[in-house]
Amino acid sequence: MAAKEPYNESLWSKYYGPNLGYIQEKYEQFVKDPASVENNYRDLFTISGPPPLTAEAEQDPQPVVSGNTEWLKKAVRASKLIANIRIHGHLGANIDPLERKPNTMAKWLNPETYELTRDDLVALPATLIWENAPADVLTGWDAYHRMLQIYTQTIAYEFGHVNAEQELRWLNSQAESPSSPSPLNSAERKELLKRLIQVEQFETFLHKTFVGQKRFSIEGNDALVPMLDEIVRAAAHDGAEHILMGMAHRGRLNVLAHILGKPYDIIFSEFHHSPNKELFPSEGSMGINYGWTGDVKYHLGADRAVREGETVRTRLTLANNPSHLEFVNPVVEGFTRAAQEDRSTPGMPILDTNKAMAVLMHGDAAFPGEGIVAETLNIGKLNGYQNGGTIHIIVNNRIGFTTESEDSRSTHYASDLAKGYEIPIVHVNADDPEACVAAVRLASSYRNLFKKDIVIDLIGYRRHGHNEMDDPETTQPIVYGKVRNHPTVYNIYAERLIQDKVTTLDEVKKVYAGAESLLQEAYDSMKEGKHKKGESKTAVPLPIGDSDSRSTAVPLNNLREINRQLLTVPDGFQVYPKLQRILQRRKDSLNEGEKVDWALAESLAFATILHDGTPIRLSGQDSQRGTFAHRHLVLHDSESGKLFSPLHQLTDSKASFAVYNSPLSEASVLGYEYGYNVFAPETLVLWEAQYGDFANAAQVIFDQFIAAGRAKWTQRSNLVVLLPHGYEGQGPEHSSGRLERYLQLSAEENWTVANLTTAAQYFHLLRRQAALCGQGDARPLVIMTPKSLIRNPRSTSSGTELASGHFLPVLPESSLGQNPGKVKRLVVCSGKVGVDLQTELESGRDQDWSWLHILRLEQLYPFPKSELTAYLETFTSLEEIVWVQEEPKNMGGWSYAEPRLRAIAPVNTGVQYIGRPERSSPASGYADVHAYEQRRIVSETLKLNTQVQAAVPST
Repeated sequence: MAAKEPYNESLWSKYYGPNLGYIQEKYEQFVKDPASVENNYRDLFTISGPPPLTAEAEQDPQPVVSGNTEWLKKAVRASKLIANIRIHGHLGANIDPLERKPNTMAKWLNPETYELTRDDLVALPATLIWENAPADVLTGWDAYHRMLQIYTQTIAYEFGHVNAEQELRWLNSQAESPSSPSPLNSAERKELLKRLIQVEQFETFLHKTFVGQKRFSIEGNDALVPMLDEIVRAAAHDGAEHILMGMAHRGRLNVLAHILGKPYDIIFSEFHHSPNKELFPSEGSMGINYGWTGDVKYHLGADRAVREGETVRTRLTLANNPSHLEFVNPVVEGFTRAAQEDRSTPGMPILDTNKAMAVLMHGDAAFPGEGIVAETLNIGKLNGYQNGGTIHIIVNNRIGFTTESEDSRSTHYASDLAKGYEIPIVHVNADDPEACVAAVRLASSYRNLFKKDIVIDLIGYRRHGHNEMDDPETTQPIVYGKVRNHPTVYNIYAERLIQDKVTTLDEVKKVYAGAESLLQEAYDSMKEGKHKKGESKTAVPLPIGDSDSRSTAVPLNNLREINRQLLTVPDGFQVYPKLQRILQRRKDSLNEGEKVDWALAESLAFATILHDGTPIRLSGQDSQRGTFAHRHLVLHDSESGKLFSPLHQLTDSKASFAVYNSPLSEASVLGYEYGYNVFAPETLVLWEAQYGDFANAAQVIFDQFIAAGRAKWTQRSNLVVLLPHGYEGQGPEHSSGRLERYLQLSAEENWTVANLTTAAQYFHLLRRQAALCGQGDARPLVIMTPKSLIRNPRSTSSGTELASGHFLPVLPESSLGQNPGKVKRLVVCSGKVGVDLQTELESGRDQDWSWLHILRLEQLYPFPKSELTAYLETFTSLEEIVWVQEEPKNMGGWSYAEPRLRAIAPVNTGVQYIGRPERSSPASGYADVHAYEQRRIVSETLKLNTQVQAAVPST
């Protein structure tokens, strides 16, 4: 590599004593074989020729000799100094624009701390303490100053926690190379200044035009926009078809305008037409949380183009995000994986991580503060979730609302969480835009090469309060005293370019005026009503009513052939003997007189869905085997450990099938699957909780995305959520899937909520849901799936039930209702309690049950009003409707069902409740208490004469 300045005799004067002898030995090696010496010496000797036999030094230090113990100690200490600069230099770096805290780590970067003097370092060859020292770095003193220059300026590096040797070596070499990342040329520097002017002018225009309105400005971290520009250029150059972005509200409007291309006039209209000027666009409003998608063309300059003059197209998407800050992270990761996979062929989806890239922008308080961040980082390298690495940018303004960093995290940096996942971290001063671009170029290269996450900690400040109506000086008077007197980054950078004679003051003024003019024109156009229409923000009504009777049947012969294939394994594959016996029981399940259990019905549903050309993705804790050891969609060879999925060998399959065991995370995995489904709506995506109440840990995803996404953003999802639910006397944990929560969130036909009791019902409902994939009437499906009922004979179905019919929202008790005119009590229930009642009825077959009928609500929402009304019209002697449930009264379906049942109840027909009383805990922790209560519920419902003898034991 070329030196910065020609080598000459004055260069050799730096070598004396043993250093000169060392360089002369290197030259002798070079003469014999140039390849035998390091690149830096080869360049040195090629350019400068042989070193002199003697040299006159400016000073005559005490000569050292090989083997001198004191000299060796100094060499070791010098090596430690250089290593500590590399590892800890960031602690002394100039990365805070406001210089809020004094540098307390300077002593660890000082030679005196290591008992070293300047003469000591001058006497040491640079390569002795810095293996890859550039050719113009000759002595230890030179190495010390160069390393300080690299590691303590406006860009700083934390790579010491990266244990992968190849990655660490590459990262260090990139940081220490004078040519990497490549410096900006004059044209790029002018474009960078222009972008900073646009960013600042946009915020200034909003501030003076819409006085007092919230916008959560980017000011203080303006460099974020040109950083995103650079990420887009790099990703487009590397072939990415999609760049998926996620961020909260800080700076969002600026990113929407300048990166996503959302027109100024549409943004202005969201302010101008707001009925409440003080609240809009607030962090929870459409103006802030609504995303945007756009196609952008990036002309790649000659130095970056694959071919001269090439133009590439990349689609950018900024995800919709509620004011729950980081919960969009897994959603964007799911978007990205979906964009990378080809699901059009049987077997596993084909993953190409070059097709799409994720970019996540975080708040400095939220990154360490919200657990969803750690959950999302954790899935980044896992088989079912990795997508080739995410570029994370912490938009760090060193404050959270009004809370200082020392009150919001226990770590030194906001980025320290990433160290636990061995993610490289680059800190950069937001007031040095060129350093910011350099950080992005390094991050983009790392992601492209190693397919892993990297974090950029963009350290700036917040020019206003949390919002523009907030006065920050009441809580941060010192900081905001500095902010008032601190020049904006545009002014800092403009002055720098003027000094470097890259531009002139007149040119800067011209660019500034041009940016202001564009904003004013857009505003005038908006006021005249000429602004462009944005994407529709009104939820599209779902055409599905309270039932959908489309046929989901599959011919019996087809099902039998599929079942045969599902039980066939490759030659030589050794299925675990116990499991083999279990699977073989399914061989005759579709024959006359036999029954299909829950697991087989699911497998048959999946297989037929694949035959129809719909891809399937299922994930959850233990989903390959199933929590209750029932599914077994991935078989393990008992001798070799090899894996095999029967759903990958189906001869008529037309789409991919994937099932993954997820990490012990709910929010991140559910958010990921939601994002995957939104981006790939043609795919049947399912998430299964290990137990239904595990979904509690993902409540934000349910509340803010799955239940409300369509109403808020017209964002369609067909996601299936499986929540094991049922009271078996095992205690309060894992009994309840919290059915009541999903019913409470039900409105505007936003999803379907079901509580199923038979295998055929599950088969048909899955097939119905798959038929909605990619359709305008698609919506999520929440199923309370069984636990003990999975193996209960009363939940099995005949093959003919799968081969005919469709899903029934209301399932009548088949042994009752032969004389509708005699029915006086109608029992309406849902889930496992209906099977408990059926069991009791079968034990009393000789009794007269003509006064009774039982209907199971298999679909609770949308409420099957028409089906229930049709039954009620036949019960001419009806006296009462009784809702029966196993859950406590304040849980389960009662609160939801009561007003709906009263609305359709015939005149003079009461609506009663039978079940457990109101409780704070879902279920009793005592098995005998559970058994007593369950017996009481059944007895009261069926008006049994037998007294419930069991007493509640004392606790």
